Amino acid sequence: MSGYHLVNLINMKLMRYILIAYFILTAVSLFAQNDTTVTFKVFGVCAAYCKPRIETAAKGRGVNAAVWNADTKMLMLSFDPSKTTLEKIQNRIVDAGHDLENKKADNAVYKALPACCYYRQMQSMNDIKNAADTSSTQNNSTIKGVVLEEDKKGSFKPLSNATIAWLGTNKGTITDSNGVFTIQHYGERLIVSYTGYKTDTITVLPSEDLRIVLANGNVLKEVKVLTTGASTYISSGDVVNTSVITQRELFKAACCNLSESFETNPSVDVSYNDAVTGSKQIQLLGLAGIYTQLTVENLPGPRGLATSLGLNSIPGTWIESMQLSKGTGSVANGFESIAGQINVELKKPANSERLYANVYENDFGKTEINLNVSQQVSKKWSTALLLHDDFLNNKNLDFNHDGFRDLPTGNLFTAANRWSFDNAKGLMSQFGIKILKDERTGGQINYNASTDKFTTNNYGLAINTKRIEAFGKLGYVFPQKKYKSIGLQVSAFNHQQNSYFGFTTYNAHQQNFYSNLIYQSIINTTIHKFRTGLSFVYDKYDELFDSNNYKRTEIVPGAFFEYTYTPSAKFNLVAGIREDHNNLYGWFTTPRLNIRYEPVKGTAVRVSIGRGQRTANIFAENNSVFVSSRIVNIISSSQNGAYGLHPEVAWNKGISIDRKFRLFNRTASADIDFYRNDFINQVIVDLENTRQIKFYNLQGKSYSNSFQTELSFIPLSKLNVRLAYRLFDVKTTYDSVLLQKPFTAKNRGFANLDYELSGWKFDYTISYTARKRLPPTEINPVQYQRPAYSPAYVLINAQVTKTFGKNNLFDVYVGAENLTNFYQHNAIIAADEPFSEYFDASLIWGPITGRMFYAGLRFKIK
Repeated sequence: MSGYHLVNLINMKLMRYILIAYFILTAVSLFAQNDTTVTFKVFGVCAAYCKPRIETAAKGRGVNAAVWNADTKMLMLSFDPSKTTLEKIQNRIVDAGHDLENKKADNAVYKALPACCYYRQMQSMNDIKNAADTSSTQNNSTIKGVVLEEDKKGSFKPLSNATIAWLGTNKGTITDSNGVFTIQHYGERLIVSYTGYKTDTITVLPSEDLRIVLANGNVLKEVKVLTTGASTYISSGDVVNTSVITQRELFKAACCNLSESFETNPSVDVSYNDAVTGSKQIQLLGLAGIYTQLTVENLPGPRGLATSLGLNSIPGTWIESMQLSKGTGSVANGFESIAGQINVELKKPANSERLYANVYENDFGKTEINLNVSQQVSKKWSTALLLHDDFLNNKNLDFNHDGFRDLPTGNLFTAANRWSFDNAKGLMSQFGIKILKDERTGGQINYNASTDKFTTNNYGLAINTKRIEAFGKLGYVFPQKKYKSIGLQVSAFNHQQNSYFGFTTYNAHQQNFYSNLIYQSIINTTIHKFRTGLSFVYDKYDELFDSNNYKRTEIVPGAFFEYTYTPSAKFNLVAGIREDHNNLYGWFTTPRLNIRYEPVKGTAVRVSIGRGQRTANIFAENNSVFVSSRIVNIISSSQNGAYGLHPEVAWNKGISIDRKFRLFNRTASADIDFYRNDFINQVIVDLENTRQIKFYNLQGKSYSNSFQTELSFIPLSKLNVRLAYRLFDVKTTYDSVLLQKPFTAKNRGFANLDYELSGWKFDYTISYTARKRLPPTEINPVQYQRPAYSPAYVLINAQVTKTFGKNNLFDVYVGAENLTNFYQHNAIIAADEPFSEYFDASLIWGPITGRMFYAGLRFKIK
C-alpha cells in the first residue's frame, strides 16, 4: 500500500470516529435531562391488537417510552414534563378507545374496536370467573414485595409498617423492618398506604415480586414488577404461529449482527456457508434460509445478491424485536414465504433510547463500535441515526492449522438515518436511508493481494460490497373509524458486489424496487374484516461469473385480498389469496389459510396451509460454486427462466398447540408444532458428484417434516428455563434417488437458562446437534476423503452482565461462545493443494472456529 493510500485510509478512519465522538457529545448535551416515569391502568385485552394500539396512542412529542402489559393492564410511561402533560397522553389513549380508571372512552369509538378487543364485556366475564376460581387457584399463590422511600438525594430506604391490603376486602398485611411483605393472592388490586403518603392502588398478578417506591412529595412514584416476562413468547392472539423475540432475549448474547441473534433460539439454526468467506445461513423447519422470507419492518430485507452475506449486514444493536412466524403467513406480505417469515423491527425514532452506545471486543481480534442517537425534533417529527463499524485484522486465526484463515479480515461500516411523522390525527409516515460498505479478504494466511492475486503463489479471495437503500411508509387511520386505514410501503436498493475466489471471479449488480398498497376495513361489523391491495416488485440482475454473463429483469405486479373472521376471542380465521404475474414465468396464484382456536382458556390450536413461490439465485445462494474446484453444471429446463430454470414452488401445512399454565406456582408454557413442506418444483443443488455442482429442476419428491416441542418455566424466582427438542425428516431426489438432504441434522436438543440477581444477569445455553449426512468424496485420494456422516456435537455459550447506575445506564458484559471448543478439524479438502481438482471449502457441517471469549460495554440514556 502506497503512503498516499495509507494516509487516505487513516484520514477516513479518523473522520469516522470524530463523527461518532461528535454525535456522542451532542447527544449527551441534548439529553442531559430528567424524565418522569408513571404507571397507571389502561383497560385492554391482548398483546396482539390492544398493546400496539395503546402504545401508539401514548407515544408522541415528549414521550420516550410507553410499555403496556396485557396481563397486568398497566402502562409504564416515561415522558418529559416540559414537552407534554400526563393529561394529554391519557386523552390520546382514551380517544383510541381504551378506558382508564378515571376516564372512559366514547362508546362509539369503543365499539369500532375489533370484537376480540371488547375488554368491557370480557372484564365482566372475568369478574364472575375470578370469583369462582379464587379459592381453587389464587389462594395457592403469594405476592412478595418491598416498599421503599426515596429521599431528596435519590437514595432508597425501606418503609416498615406500611399497609398492604386487597381492595374491597379485610385481608392485608404490613411490611417488616426491611420494608418487605408477603401476602396471599386474593384479587387483582392492592392498596398501598403509609402515614404521610397518598394511598394508591396497583394491579398485580399471582407470584409477581414488586418493588414499590414512595417519592418525596407524598405521592406514589413507581411500581416496578421485579418478576420479568418471558424474553421470547408466542403471541397468543395471533392467528399465525408467531414467536416474539424481545430485546431482552437479544441481550442474552453479544448479538453483533442478525446472524448471531438466533443463538438462544431453538427454532432457528445458524451455520457457516463455507470455511473461508465468513458468510452464514439460517435454517428453519429443516429448510435453508432462502425459503424463509426475511423482512425489515415488513419491507424486503436482504435478498437476491445479499442472501449469503445479508445476515451480517443488520447490526444487533439496531434491532428492537423480531417476529418469527412458521408457515406461509399472510398474502399481504408477498408470495415468497415457504418455511416461514422473520420480520425484524428496528429501533424507532419516537420511542428508542435517546443515546445508545455499544463497544465489543473478542479474543479473535474483532472489534465493534455501535452508536444510536434519536431525537424528538418537534411535536410531530422525530429522527434517529444508527451507526455500526466492525473490523477484524487478525490474519493468523487458524484453529485447525490448515494454513487458511478461519475468518476473513476486513471492515464493515453501515449507517442508517430514519425519520418519523405523526400528526396524532391519523396521518403517519416513516422514511429513511441506509448505506453499507463491506470489504473482506480471506484465503491462506500468507496471501497478499498485491503479489498473489490470480497467481498460484497463495490462494486468496476478496469480497467488496457497496449497498444503498431507501424506504418510505405512509399511512392514514380514519379518526372516526379506527378499523379503517390505508397505507403505502415503498423501498428500493442498489447492490454492487465485486469479488474473486482464487482464479474465479464473480461480479454482480442488483437493482430493486418494491411497493405495497394496503387498504383495510370491515364488512358491516368488526367480526368481518378484510385487507386488500396492490403490490409491485422489480429486480434487475447482472451477474458476471468468470466469462459467463447472466442478466435478467423480473417484473412482478400483483393483487391480494385477505379476509379475517373473528366471532370471538376464542376463534380467528384468516383466508387470503393473491394473483401475480411474473414476466419470466407468467401468472400464478397464491392461496393461504390460517386458523386459530382456543378450546379452553390458555390453550391455542393453530392450523395453516399455503403456497409459496420464489426465484432461485443459484450463485449468490451457493458459495460452494466459488470456493471449490467443482465444475458448475446448469441443466436448463426453461428458455425464459432465470438461469434456464423454473421457479421454486412449495406447499406448506402445519399445526401447532401452545398451552399457558402454572408450574412451581409461576407462569409456564408448553408448545408443540408439526410442519410438512412439499415441493412441487425446486432448484436442486446437487453435490453428490464429487467433481461437479449441478443445478437442475426437481424430478421426483422433495419434502421436509419438522416436529418441535418446547417447555418454558420458572422453577425459582428470577430463574427462567427453556427446553426444546426438534426432529427433522428432510429428503430430496438427486438424479432419481431419494436421499436425506446433506448438512441437516435429524435431531437437536436445546436448553437455555437465565437468572437475574441484584443487577447481575447470567445466561447459559447448551445445544446438541446430531450427525449429518455429507456429500460423497470416495473418488478422492484417501487423504482427501471424508466420512459419510459428521459426528454429533454439543455447543455451550454463556454470558454474564452487570448493570450499573441509578437509571441502569451502564451494562458491562463478558461471555464465551463454543465453550466445548468443538470445531471441524478438516474443514477444507485439499487445503495443501488449493489449486488442484480436489480443493473444496464448502463441505461445512459444524463450527469452523473454536472457543471464543468476548467483552463489551453498553451505555444508554433513555
